[in-house]
Amino acid sequence: MTSSTTQHSTSQHSTSPQKSARHSTSGHGSSGHSTAAPGSQHAGPPGTAPSPAGSMLRQPRVVWAIAFACVISFMGIGLVDPILTSIAAELDASSSQVMLLFTSYLFITGLAMLFTSWVSSRIGAKKTLLAGLALIVVFAALAGASGSIGQIIGFRAGWGLGNALFISTALATIVASASGSTASAIILYEAALGIGIAVGPLVGGALGEVSWRAPFFGTAALMAVGFLAIVVFFGKSAPSTGPKISATASFSALKKPGLRTLALAALFYNFGFFVLLAYSPFPIEAAAETVGIHVGAHELGLVFFGWGICLAITSVVAAPRLTRRFGLHAVLYAMLGLLALDFVVLATFTDRFAVIVTAIIVAGLFLGVLNTALTEAVMESTDLPRSVASSTYSGVRFMGGAVAPAVAGPIRDHLGLPAPYWTAAVAVLVAIGVLVLGRRTFAQDHDIPSESAEDEALAISAGDA
Repeated sequence: MTSSTTQHSTSQHSTSPQKSARHSTSGHGSSGHSTAAPGSQHAGPPGTAPSPAGSMLRQPRVVWAIAFACVISFMGIGLVDPILTSIAAELDASSSQVMLLFTSYLFITGLAMLFTSWVSSRIGAKKTLLAGLALIVVFAALAGASGSIGQIIGFRAGWGLGNALFISTALATIVASASGSTASAIILYEAALGIGIAVGPLVGGALGEVSWRAPFFGTAALMAVGFLAIVVFFGKSAPSTGPKISATASFSALKKPGLRTLALAALFYNFGFFVLLAYSPFPIEAAAETVGIHVGAHELGLVFFGWGICLAITSVVAAPRLTRRFGLHAVLYAMLGLLALDFVVLATFTDRFAVIVTAIIVAGLFLGVLNTALTEAVMESTDLPRSVASSTYSGVRFMGGAVAPAVAGPIRDHLGLPAPYWTAAVAVLVAIGVLVLGRRTFAQDHDIPSESAEDEALAISAGDA
């Protein structure tokens, strides 16, 4: 959507007493968190009463329903991690084939996310969320019933389509419907992400001890519960009265220098993220064998549970404190630098079981801060509707995640076990370079006036149910 469309959507609600809020950066490049004016409230979906601004935990029921579904959705990312080696053994598949479970899922997720704001603006957020959840339920169950690695790869692609419809719409809806500041809403979303990513490997490992099929069926069942929660708590459907978003809105959004810079940096960063997530079970298993330790689905689940816990804690607790104290740019550079160093450690000591496990868990500390800082930067750096900014950014960054598992296997086969980690380190350093080169345009975008919290919520949720 263009800026003129955004202004048009805002003008439809000109009775709002709120004034436009300006997001600015400090001399250190801080993200400039926006806070609602005293006494203001976010406008939630019809049928939900807005909560007073204040505690992040005082939210409308619909926000908690979406957050719960987010936890289950993000569980799906790490759920297959502990069972990758089991699937490879049971279905006589190579490690490269098994890692394509991430590629098909993430590629379709990223591609579809470029169009989710267009879909949501026509059928409303509630129907978009429910469509996404329904697709996840169906394709997760089909993946569990599959008889070959090719079938699972295909059904994971369908799962990715449902994930795309759900995730970007969920972020925009939580930001629109939650009480308090935008920063608080994003922290709530990132907390759901962190919990889901942390619990996913643990559940996958526990169920994976029963069968590699069990985690897929478990996800389908839990997402069905999330579907019912949104049906119950979202309120009754209302006709769409807001402006329609163009199908090419996400591509037009990339003309915004700040958004383009952040999305491109996230693409390379996500490459490293998913090398760590999709590739690491195999070097862990190899390193364990050298010291006579058996690593199955349960043990891998515990490793990535520790990683996910670190990610969840820093995304909620450390990220906002660090960005307030040191500024957004400094935090991004520092965390990306530490993550690159972590990959160097992984590449250098790939055959050391204790070192590789420790380095993977520690990486979660840096990833949690980066996820929150980048997401908030994107949502604050442009005058575009939040749904467009969210889907555009998410679509581009997931493409980086899709490429990582597809190339990690061939790189390992040709250059050795440490090579994917060296590649990930280079990708993270490229992300730093992108931020450095785009710093000026990124800071310029932070100075663009934004809609008030109330007007922005109304504009995003105009077609919501």
